[in-house]
Amino acid sequence: MKTLVFSCIILFIFVGSALAQDSKVIDTEIKVHGNCGMCKDRIEQAVDIKEVKYAKWDKNSKMLRVAFEATVSADSLQKRIAAVGHDTDKYKADNEVYSALPKCCLYRDNAKTH
Repeated sequence: MKTLVFSCIILFIFVGSALAQDSKVIDTEIKVHGNCGMCKDRIEQAVDIKEVKYAKWDKNSKMLRVAFEATVSADSLQKRIAAVGHDTDKYKADNEVYSALPKCCLYRDNAKTH
């Protein structure tokens, strides 16, 4: 019985330490279209999930610097950004979502003519 209890304790320690290890963190930049501080807030909030360790969008360069766990992908983050109205190099926001953005946030060429 003592051997069984001891074996279980060792097993729990081994499994617990394996699960406690941090997953790999990926640091990358993603081109995200936007114009202003409201865009910045919306873009950064779109990727504000527990797996994202850091996200900062620069309105001048239009680049989002993001560090995230390997349990998610840059692709999934770009989909989240497009879903709130901001185009990335890989995904275009739905026209209806884009059109609902405040006027100062409209960044597409045809928006400048209105």
